[in-house]
Amino acid sequence: RTGYWPTTQSKMMQYQRSSALFNEAKKVIPGGVNSPVRAFNAVGGTPIFLTHAMGAYLFDEDQNRYIDFIASWGPMILGHAHPKVVAAVQARAEKGTSYGIPTALETEIAKRALSMVPHMDQIRFVNSGTEACMSAVRLARGFTGRDKIIKFAGCYHGHADAFLIQAGSGAVTFGSPNSPGVTAGTAKDTLLAAYNNLEHVAEIFRANPAQIAAIIVEPVAGNMGCILPQASFLEGLRSLCDTHGAVLIFDEVMTGFRLAQGGAQECLGVRADLVTYGKVIGGGLPVGAFAARKEIMDFLAPLGPVYQAGTLSGNPLAMTAGLTMLDLLHAHPETYTSLANKTAFLHREMVPLLEEKGLPYQINRLGSMMSLHFTDTPVVDFETAAKGNNDYFKKYFHGMLKRGVYLPPSAFESYFLNDAISQKDLEHTLEAFSETIKAL
Repeated sequence: RTGYWPTTQSKMMQYQRSSALFNEAKKVIPGGVNSPVRAFNAVGGTPIFLTHAMGAYLFDEDQNRYIDFIASWGPMILGHAHPKVVAAVQARAEKGTSYGIPTALETEIAKRALSMVPHMDQIRFVNSGTEACMSAVRLARGFTGRDKIIKFAGCYHGHADAFLIQAGSGAVTFGSPNSPGVTAGTAKDTLLAAYNNLEHVAEIFRANPAQIAAIIVEPVAGNMGCILPQASFLEGLRSLCDTHGAVLIFDEVMTGFRLAQGGAQECLGVRADLVTYGKVIGGGLPVGAFAARKEIMDFLAPLGPVYQAGTLSGNPLAMTAGLTMLDLLHAHPETYTSLANKTAFLHREMVPLLEEKGLPYQINRLGSMMSLHFTDTPVVDFETAAKGNNDYFKKYFHGMLKRGVYLPPSAFESYFLNDAISQKDLEHTLEAFSETIKAL
């Protein structure tokens, strides 16, 4: 049914095949999924199972088509199955898929990436955003000779033990594990701060003199919805790190190459010491990377004492897809203006529909990232994000899904627009939005 858009006047989408596949998957895969958010636990109902994606669209096993507003959680900036990326990967696959031996391709993409991002001298490729953040923290600890790190409640840096920490009774001095399997010993070295609360970070530094190796932060948070840094917050983190000899790590797994060619560093004008990247640097294939100035990167093996390795790191398929994608973005900087304009249009047109219905709402947006929170309270951190009306969000998510629009299946995730989304797609999205909001 390519080209078919259901409305409230026509037959709603059906999910029989996806439901059967989910039940089958649960027999052999824990929870039926390989990443928890896919299970729809936050919104209820049955997850859809896809057959393929093309451009702005997702296609499921029940022959439904959806406008995609997650873009594989960020990296599909130009849309799915871009013909140049696909052709490059196909040609490379014919030469072998993995070697575990260096290729010139790795140097080529390293040069391209470093030419686009500010302040970074060298980059190392890994296999995921989780691995990039884990390696960056290890490197920061090795570089500074300190153990403790500061992270922020609501910021997600992958599932490495050091990041799965919640606030404890003594949050200024230590956190506590929020997942079985994470030891208290690991948790004691992760200090949890409130996002956009600079004084709280300063208090943690005062309570832990000469012990903090690094601050790791999403410069624009994407895992408690889209939450922007308030004025002077990132600049204040930069100043605190300079004062106390700590490393400032920007987790740009979501924002890197998406908000601008140089990511959040370029967009927001704040210099990080270390930056991590995710799938976008592999054109959507499983990959990650971390970059820093040479002084820090020299601590990595085989030059320095900090060990990090990976058999599939720099694998030729991911490097080919990533280089093709980065070359396209470098050649077409107007993509960022186009994406920002589409996102701004969607934001602007959603507001009167929400106002007419009289619903509580907050919309946060920067570039091609955006989120809607059903609350009257400005959303600036995890605590305020959690005040959103989740019952409204569940109905909103499923109303949009039934009308052919795929949104993040959690109130704590950012939308990511892709540039294949057309004006017609945006207009359909707003029609679906209007019908869904009226039904809340």
